[in-house]
Amino acid sequence: MKIRIVNKSNNPLPAYSTELSAGMDLRANLQENIVLKPLERRLVSTGLFVEIPAGYEAQIRPRSGLALKKGISVLNTPGTIDADYRGEIGVILINLSQEEFVIENGERICQMVIASHETVSWELSETLEKTERGAGGFGHTGKN
Repeated sequence: MKIRIVNKSNNPLPAYSTELSAGMDLRANLQENIVLKPLERRLVSTGLFVEIPAGYEAQIRPRSGLALKKGISVLNTPGTIDADYRGEIGVILINLSQEEFVIENGERICQMVIASHETVSWELSETLEKTERGAGGFGHTGKN
């Protein structure tokens, strides 16, 4: 699949790290470093604008290494970029560690996955089909 992209940063285009990677790393596009204090959140620019095809979305997800090693995550995980959005991709990062984290220009801050989705229409009903689970919610199985 080919997707049109505008890159207003000086960073390389998002790319897959390995042949079977699902996500592509996105990089920060900054004029100056951002110091992210513990429990602070910030919108981080990427300088990227994309044209996602109808029936698809771009999902913004944390980088596992950054989350494990530094406590940095994407706050609204996964973030969704809809097919009709044409603005710049911004990433809401949060520092869940107890130490300040410095985000530098070009730093890999998240990953983006292109995924298909369905558009539904609702069929109003008075009942739903019965299942073994029924209305059992959080922790209903009692299993760990």
